[in-house]
Amino acid sequence: MTGRRCGAFRVDNPHTKPFAFWEWAIAEIKRDHPDVIFLAEAFTRPKVMHRLAKLGFTQSYTYFAWRNTKRELTDYFTELTRGAGREYFRPNCWPNTPDILTEYLQFGGRPAFTARLVLAATLCANYGIYGPAFELTERAPREPGSEEYLDSEKYEIKHWDLDRPDNLAAYIGRVNRARHENKALQQDWSLAFFPVDNEQIICYAKTTPDLDNAVVVVVNLDPMHTQSGWVELDLQALGIDVQTSYQMHDVLTGARYLWNGARNFVALDPARSPAHLFRLRRRVHSEQDFDYFM
Repeated sequence: MTGRRCGAFRVDNPHTKPFAFWEWAIAEIKRDHPDVIFLAEAFTRPKVMHRLAKLGFTQSYTYFAWRNTKRELTDYFTELTRGAGREYFRPNCWPNTPDILTEYLQFGGRPAFTARLVLAATLCANYGIYGPAFELTERAPREPGSEEYLDSEKYEIKHWDLDRPDNLAAYIGRVNRARHENKALQQDWSLAFFPVDNEQIICYAKTTPDLDNAVVVVVNLDPMHTQSGWVELDLQALGIDVQTSYQMHDVLTGARYLWNGARNFVALDPARSPAHLFRLRRRVHSEQDFDYFM
């Protein structure tokens, strides 16, 4: 590594190696190359995952793959973003890995993949996917009840047809573009959950400190059925005057909605798109005596 290039190491099961070794090895490498990233691929007990983070791992795997309900997601990410561990534990969310094909993905079809993609990419500043298998919505398990892939790439050479018309490449691209263009999605501490009167719909937001950029995400957690409900935003936390309307720009579909007040109705058909990824745009009154949104 020379100049400003940055290396990244995904370390498989670091919890099975001596902690003293990682403390020494990471310190030695970062002394000369401080920008090197170490990702701890450790699905183990919480205390062990946190200790690896304290020893110097830059990012850490999480239990996101197995948090499916609104309550599970809300509780877990509140812990990650508001608990004491947020000072050193930098989460990285993966909806699948070469070793993990969850039941939700096996039975939820394409809507399950797109919903989990949006959740991983917006709940967490750092996320990843096991590429070709996820992009092509591979979901056949080795046997019923297993989280191993059938005909796993771990044991055979596979040739992926990435140009298949049913691939998720375009959808993944739109999600990643939203992450690039919205600074609010590039950090975790501002994450705030909002009430929805339907347990199958989760709503949350991220904002920049100056509230110049605010993103609101609404996801249908049911991959089989259309779900609807009333979301209730905290307008003050989002920098919105309760007396004015505001525009919700869905960057996944390009649709724009004019909302008023804290309570607004949403309906999400998973067959079309299981999520809204809204860029919130405030009404601005110009000197030329016309309004626009920014």
